[in-house]
Amino acid sequence: MKKSMFLLFSLICFYSAYSQQFSSNKVSLANFITRMYNSKPFEGVKVMQDYDNNYLVSVVILTLDSSKSESVLNRIASIKAKSNANLFISGSAITSESIIKTTDEKIKDTVKTKTEVTEIIKETANGFVQGMELLTSFDTDTKQRVFVFIRELTK
Repeated sequence: MKKSMFLLFSLICFYSAYSQQFSSNKVSLANFITRMYNSKPFEGVKVMQDYDNNYLVSVVILTLDSSKSESVLNRIASIKAKSNANLFISGSAITSESIIKTTDEKIKDTVKTKTEVTEIIKETANGFVQGMELLTSFDTDTKQRVFVFIRELTK
């Protein structure tokens, strides 16, 4: 009876320790992306693959601000990462509008025309991105924090 209880207890301990382990593939991917960023900084979305899986990687850079808490920075980074991934997956619609405003000024006997051009560019995207998880985050020397989010792509 004691042997079976000991065996059951050891199996439960082994299973719980194994189930809480972070995937070694994700750890190596996090290290690779950190080294890649340190050699040449980048921001945006990339598709990376290892031996078994394809990953959508979204890198977001935020300036550290003492007035923002860690949870606020994490939430902002998560929203930006999802926005970047949505633009990558679904695309966007970009509209441009130019407004030309002219005014005439009369100074003594000469008339000067001033022209002011205002350009308005709007980008809209529709879509839903789920399953983006924070892979790693690290601070840079320039008081910025880099957040790396990933999503495993289906084959």
